[in-house]
Amino acid sequence: MESQEGGNQTLEEVTEFLFLGFSHAFRGQAFLFLLFLLIYLITIVGNLAIFALIQLDPRLHSPMYFFLSHLSFLDLCYSSVTVPKILVNFLRQRSAISYNQCMAQMFFLLTFAGSECALLAVMAYDRYAAICQPLRYSNLMSSQVRVPLALASWVWGLLDSVIHTSLATKLSFCGFNHIDHIFCDVPPLLKISCSDTYVNEMVLHLASIFVGLSPFLMVVVSYVFILLAILRIQSNAGRRKAFSTCTAHLTVVVIYFGMANINYNRPKAGYSLEIDILISTLYCVVTPMMNPIIYSLRNKEVKEALRKIWTRGQNEGSMFPHK
Repeated sequence: MESQEGGNQTLEEVTEFLFLGFSHAFRGQAFLFLLFLLIYLITIVGNLAIFALIQLDPRLHSPMYFFLSHLSFLDLCYSSVTVPKILVNFLRQRSAISYNQCMAQMFFLLTFAGSECALLAVMAYDRYAAICQPLRYSNLMSSQVRVPLALASWVWGLLDSVIHTSLATKLSFCGFNHIDHIFCDVPPLLKISCSDTYVNEMVLHLASIFVGLSPFLMVVVSYVFILLAILRIQSNAGRRKAFSTCTAHLTVVVIYFGMANINYNRPKAGYSLEIDILISTLYCVVTPMMNPIIYSLRNKEVKEALRKIWTRGQNEGSMFPHK
């Protein structure tokens, strides 16, 4: 890195960033590597299994599971943006990332995060249409509607990411490249920048409203109407059946938006490094692992599809006699 006049450096002269997140955990590097590897493998296998089940089982070819397949693919990509680099850094015992890789990591992280916010709102609307407008559900969630909605969710996250990343490329760091974090994200980069970050911070706050809060409010409004519709159902069995179709999605919404709010709407003074690492790990690493588990445990149709695949595999295996 070369200095400019006055000893300052521009962003383009910073060739790499160093993560300080796990820099003090020298003795626990092997344990952390195995822990993150296990979480990543569960995330990949779980989301691939959900995605494959939806494609293979005709009973899951409905709008709700169409959106769930997108959620599984999003979680798979979301986790793959950060965890492999963390694992590589554990093996190298040097937590570093090049400038270009940092910008790319932040770009894809924000794309998938923003898309998931929008997709969870779309899934809430799907549940509203199914419970509150059952006679019109097939029209409200036809392929001509659900495909553009899924595409719009991806575009929503992409536009948000383009804005943040383009602003980040204009930041200066004055030679300081140590990030108090475990991956590249907007708040940690703003924290170490020596340039004026007012515009970046304002855009970050606006994004938390439009990209984060707006989809969340849509989820809340949808579930208010859903709850009112469920309360009008006469039988307890009918109420339980209606609400059971929403519990998995509602659980995912609470976890995801809750962790996103803590991660991006942090206090002015920030968190301690240990708390920051914990929050970021829960938000970007653990949450994508939890979603397929939640849908597997809380969704009767997914459990039946898993049982059907398992039974078929056992039957096919029994066709071949043991020698």
